[in-house]
Amino acid sequence: MKRKIPTINMVKTGQNILHLREQAGLSVKELQEIFGFATPQAIYKWQRGTAMPTVDNLVVLAAVFNVPLDNILVVEETIQVQILSA
Repeated sequence: MKRKIPTINMVKTGQNILHLREQAGLSVKELQEIFGFATPQAIYKWQRGTAMPTVDNLVVLAAVFNVPLDNILVVEETIQVQILSA
């Protein structure tokens, strides 16, 4: 039986984070300071789509950008094959 399951497109989500940050007029350094990160590496990883923000950091991003989470996350459906035993 085939079943559709949602997956997060990390690259497109990262592109959204980059676009929303620029639209908000914030630099990476300013976003780093908002989160209290010692280095900006996490933010660059989010923007490249090589890492995802934690759920609590996604909530902060949504508040900072004044958008719903759906405007940050790009969710797509993929097909998963599920085999049932007799």
